[in-house]
Amino acid sequence: MRYPNLFAPLDLGFATLPNRVLMGSMHTGLEDRARDFDKLAAYFAERARGGVGLMVTGGFAPNLEGWLAPFASRLSMPWQVAPHRKVTRAVHAEGGRICLQILHAGRYGYHPLAVAPSKLKSPITPFTPRALSARGVERTIAAFVNCARKAQDAGYDGVEVMGSEGYLINQFLAERTNRREDDWGGTLDKRQRFPVEIVKRMRAAAGRDFIIIYRLSMLDLVDGGQSWDEIVTLAKKIEAAGATLLNTGIGWHEARVPTIVTSVPRAGFAWVTRRMKAEVSIPLVTTNRINMPDVAERILAAGDADMVSMARPLLADPDWVRKARADRAADINTCIACNQACLDHVFENKRASCLVNPRACHETELVIAPASVKKRIAVVGAGPAGLACATTLAERGHAVTLFEQSATIGGQFNMAKRIPGKEEFHETLRYYARRLEQLGVEQRLGTRATASELRDAGFDEVVLATGVTPRAARIPGSERVNVLSYVDVLAGNANVGARVAIIGAGGIGFDVAEFLVEDAPSPSTDVARWTREWGVDTTLGARAGLVKPAPEAPRRRVWLLQRTPGKPGKRLNKTTGWVHRATLAAKRVTMLGGVSYERIDEAGLHIRVGDAAQVLPVDTVVICAGQEPNRALADELAAAGLATHLIGGADVAAELDAKRAIAQGTRLAASL
Repeated sequence: MRYPNLFAPLDLGFATLPNRVLMGSMHTGLEDRARDFDKLAAYFAERARGGVGLMVTGGFAPNLEGWLAPFASRLSMPWQVAPHRKVTRAVHAEGGRICLQILHAGRYGYHPLAVAPSKLKSPITPFTPRALSARGVERTIAAFVNCARKAQDAGYDGVEVMGSEGYLINQFLAERTNRREDDWGGTLDKRQRFPVEIVKRMRAAAGRDFIIIYRLSMLDLVDGGQSWDEIVTLAKKIEAAGATLLNTGIGWHEARVPTIVTSVPRAGFAWVTRRMKAEVSIPLVTTNRINMPDVAERILAAGDADMVSMARPLLADPDWVRKARADRAADINTCIACNQACLDHVFENKRASCLVNPRACHETELVIAPASVKKRIAVVGAGPAGLACATTLAERGHAVTLFEQSATIGGQFNMAKRIPGKEEFHETLRYYARRLEQLGVEQRLGTRATASELRDAGFDEVVLATGVTPRAARIPGSERVNVLSYVDVLAGNANVGARVAIIGAGGIGFDVAEFLVEDAPSPSTDVARWTREWGVDTTLGARAGLVKPAPEAPRRRVWLLQRTPGKPGKRLNKTTGWVHRATLAAKRVTMLGGVSYERIDEAGLHIRVGDAAQVLPVDTVVICAGQEPNRALADELAAAGLATHLIGGADVAAELDAKRAIAQGTRLAASL
């Protein structure tokens, strides 16, 4: 077997897991309403069918105070049990196992009922929590135990106790958030009493043949967080209290260090789980940015962990485990850790999905069924929208011809994959190239399709996925040879000077800025370089794992400019935007909003910010000021009487949006 350690059974004493893959907890939005539990059951059943060894649900609060938000997921009342049985029955029917995560938000609760160890507001929520009384602490412990019993009644194989990421239990453990001086705070032993009592009483209530996973924060990554010695002490107490597995938690939501975005190296935190291996005897799970079988196998073979946790990779491909077991890693639709359709959706109170797999969490609605009438369909453009459409059409049985004027597939992804920290985008193109081959899609690369050719070929329908063209700048001097578009820089390998002004601070502008200031290969490919850049102490000598960041020197002096007043990057995605802003700040990029552009000449770029005029002494100006739909063929095809569909950038040329493009291409193909 190609991955013998990944597919070695794991004996838990009272149960044996078939492999070492844990589907980690991730909120989808389907947990919040009982009417969505049929969809939630289908979502988990598909992944159980795909061979996952053990799954964990999104977090459920054990009481009202523990809500993440009003009316969010909760399991505390008898009538809330029945909907969960739909999930557990569906999973067990596919031969899988599933645990319910119990998550008390504490001061991260986005509601006025929030409670915490101490009355300290978090920097990421607007509500100041009420400090729990001693009786309130006891009631909260009882609520955790009650939730576990309800989960057991619902048919779950176990629970995961969420003790990391800065939620309530983590708040009790850290001096940063626990200022108590009673039996639940002050000394280390008293701060650690809360989670230990939860696990001990839960084990007594649930019996021995029930999985209890404890999510242990092994790196808090916040000032005032736990030291390594404290974490080891807690791990030993949790083991003694009766936990079955210890899962690795990394960072608080308010930490200044990114932990799961695509710029984090693969398996970037497995080293901390390895350190814990020598301290406890129960199985350890490692996590964060493990997305391919070779990465997982390497971790397990080295003895760094006993299991690997993956959440988003199983959104991207529910058959990940089955494909890995069959030595078909090349067929895996790899998670690129973009967060755009999963975590960003959750923070926007929308249902989660996946950029590269829009069926995720929509399994009962976006059904890819064989076509009742087989057609000959032309797809023009092999960017993300065209690739998604062409492969889905072919999967349904249509005869598909894919036209692409470039010599390679990929469209805008060929530029995205060159951005430091976005190396994972290579994987999506590898996956689509494989699918095109497997499904027999006829590829006409290096071919500019014309309306007459498409008409004469006798296609039943034509899909235009021709993408966008960069919008030209209307600035005096923009015709100069040192004024480039982002396409010139990222696709044309144009020569760029040492001092650069970037006009346009949307996602493309930020990408170009990172491309121009970072050395290649980027720190995202090297754990040692990346941890130095962000100030993560891999010796674990510093409290909470934090040391002073040591970013590498920038390759160029860059100014990033936008017309709109305010801070550039405010409109970037919530879970990743702050990382891009912090990255550029560390590279000493000057970011200015409210800029008007007057002219470009030998002296540089003349701008005005408010009433102040200034000249930026730049060698190169890069225009990232938007795009226009490329619809040149649309009118001609309509005149020729061909049924034509517009998708992706050809339909809407707003800020480049692969999430919308892939979803639109897939949904159209499912309907034709």
